[in-house]
Amino acid sequence: MTEYFSPKGTVIPVTILTAGPVTVTRIFSKDKDGYDSVQVGFRAQKKGKVSKGSAGAMKGAFYKTLKEFRLKPSDKSEVKEGDTIDVSIFAPGDLLQISSISKGKGFQGVVKRHGFSGGPRTHGQKHSEREAGSIGGGLRTHVPKGMRMAGRMGSDRITQKNLKVVSIDKENNIILVKGAIAGKRGTLVEIVSR
Repeated sequence: MTEYFSPKGTVIPVTILTAGPVTVTRIFSKDKDGYDSVQVGFRAQKKGKVSKGSAGAMKGAFYKTLKEFRLKPSDKSEVKEGDTIDVSIFAPGDLLQISSISKGKGFQGVVKRHGFSGGPRTHGQKHSEREAGSIGGGLRTHVPKGMRMAGRMGSDRITQKNLKVVSIDKENNIILVKGAIAGKRGTLVEIVSR
């Protein structure tokens, strides 16, 4: 993240995204495959880095990431195999839907994971300030489903909608998007125009 100064002089918090270029590697049609979609490849790499099964599917061009997107019937004629898609399809002011994997935080307790306040330090408590407390109680003889407990935190797929494009750098394939986006530096994100 960084700051972007608008022409009016206001400071806008932005996230810098390197977007593409991606190449259309395959087109699935309703007649042949049963549905309409387009497969795109990102980050070209050497043949030796790709498994034999993936190499056969890629037909000569090898990519680190392959992703499939469903097509509407009206979009079918616009896309052809081998086309390159870059940041020029976006414009400042566009609204985006961005999905990414959030930062993994490992196994965490209830205070960090769910915002529990913990127990008091007095009244007979010695080492239980950050514990969850009672999980059953009353007449129940079981733990209710959905009870918030300690466990793995982070590494979830997060989708954020209505993120605004602030600026675009077509030469370097960079988009500046207003606000924060889930994930660490270098996380692969999926950008969809709304």
